[in-house]
Amino acid sequence: MQINGAQAVLKALEHEGVETVFGMPGGAILPVYDPLIESSIRHILVRHEQGAGHMASGYAHATGKPGVAIVTSGPAATNMVTALLDAMMDSIPMVCITGQVALPAIGTDAFQEADTTGITMSATKHNYLVTKVEDIPQVIHDAFHLATTGRPGPVLVDIPKDLVLPDAVFEWYEPTGHDLPGYNPKTEGDPASIAEASKMIMAAKRPVIYSGGGILRSRAADELRTLAEMTDIPVVTTLMNRGGFPDDHELNLGMPGMHGNYTAVMAMQEADLLIALGARFDDRVTGARDKFAPDAKVIHVDIDPAELGKVRFAHVPIAGDAKSIITEMIKEIEKLGGADGQPDRDAWRQTLSGWQEKYPLVYGDHEPGKLLKPQFVIEKLAEACPPDTILCSGVGQHQMWASQYWTFNHPYTWINSGGLGTMGYSIPAAVGAKAGMPDRMVWAVDGDGCFQMTSQELITAAVEHIPVKVAILNNSWLGMVRQWQELFYDERFSETHFGSEIPNYKMWAEAMGCVGFRVDSPEEVVPTIQKANEINDRPVVIDFRTQAEENVYPMVPAGASNSEVLVDPSQRDADSSGETS
Repeated sequence: MQINGAQAVLKALEHEGVETVFGMPGGAILPVYDPLIESSIRHILVRHEQGAGHMASGYAHATGKPGVAIVTSGPAATNMVTALLDAMMDSIPMVCITGQVALPAIGTDAFQEADTTGITMSATKHNYLVTKVEDIPQVIHDAFHLATTGRPGPVLVDIPKDLVLPDAVFEWYEPTGHDLPGYNPKTEGDPASIAEASKMIMAAKRPVIYSGGGILRSRAADELRTLAEMTDIPVVTTLMNRGGFPDDHELNLGMPGMHGNYTAVMAMQEADLLIALGARFDDRVTGARDKFAPDAKVIHVDIDPAELGKVRFAHVPIAGDAKSIITEMIKEIEKLGGADGQPDRDAWRQTLSGWQEKYPLVYGDHEPGKLLKPQFVIEKLAEACPPDTILCSGVGQHQMWASQYWTFNHPYTWINSGGLGTMGYSIPAAVGAKAGMPDRMVWAVDGDGCFQMTSQELITAAVEHIPVKVAILNNSWLGMVRQWQELFYDERFSETHFGSEIPNYKMWAEAMGCVGFRVDSPEEVVPTIQKANEINDRPVVIDFRTQAEENVYPMVPAGASNSEVLVDPSQRDADSSGETS
């Protein structure tokens, strides 16, 4: 069957099982958009190309399938760079197709030309510049394979315009294999290393399972729970693995790191064994690296061999898929006595429960005449929503409060920008998640700063009938930056105040085709959330007016040891050792 390049792009996507793509047409990619009219693929027209990338990311987070974005050349491709790097940092499977100027024009500074593959080399797992029309099916087939195997990540395919014009024809074929020399991701862990790790687990007196985003990427939530319950070892869930282990489980210590809870932070710090599963010892978790968990031996399981020993020496490094390795580890531990063979860890459990009792997450009561406590808003939002609600967040204080005060008991329900920390991520990611999971409730928690970056994608949501819901924790500041200026810059608040009355978020939401609400008092919070949850024919935005002076605690100051974690001021001086000062 003779087919042209534009048709081949869409047929190749259909061959990969793609149902939804996010994008925006433009000159170099325009020929691909013509046969899209006849395609079975749903195209969601974005208002900015970065939005297309974050929507693809949110779609992938929620569904486990690769997200797909299609944009044109030049500025459209460069607008995608942030979304690509965001997906790269958080190991999100994505395929991005960009248009490019015609092959003979490459290198001539043609209109809307950019060296897209050069620019995105460090922001993608791999990228391609297609030079022959007949390569299109195979390249796209390989792109999906690369994006979804090994450590997932974004792959970009750059296609010159002359390869997708009507006269660029070839005989269609369906690719069946991959010729990718040097690419052979290892999924099965080394049996000897797994056996050694299992023996270390059976001997540890103060072990902690340090679970990261790799648990969710490998769909290993059930295996993690089995391992924890068999060994009775407590679990911390990083920002990227919230929901990967149920928050209401007695072994869950919560989120560790710069704004983790005290028990999770100190459990890692005082552990004698860290069982790192799909985690990469990010600086936001470790604090000062040379002072992190000084007495702990490390078992490190990761699909990416480059992560093993990159930040922290691993006594037992195991390269491979977390799901497979945990499964084998469970078998080995059973051979060694399983639950009955565990050592006496009563002292460790008592220490942990003492910390939990002494330093829970806290915030102050509402004060008459003042605006809302943001933590209160998150708690009430969580209580009012179905347990499997998908929650997306932007980046900043609201992200930390959402992770702290929402109860995550289901995997794949928390979507945020962890590694890159991309402001503006929340709304497009929520649109992508809702597009992929239309029967689930999807909320985006945003800050007023983040909202102003990508809120135009609510127009996309309204026009495309994707009824996401948005809670703005509006304190009129760049909140996290303001917090740092208060604590570390002598309250010199330089360029962080946005102003309290402009813009009017309720009117802005309505202008974009959404239902808009504004909430100023605690009494309005629950009724307004209930109204929002009942609206399913269009997006909803609630402007929650929150207190600017609220800070996120606990907090490990940048560059400090985790042992120097700052708890809420109401809990200060609770321990004469000085650990909480």
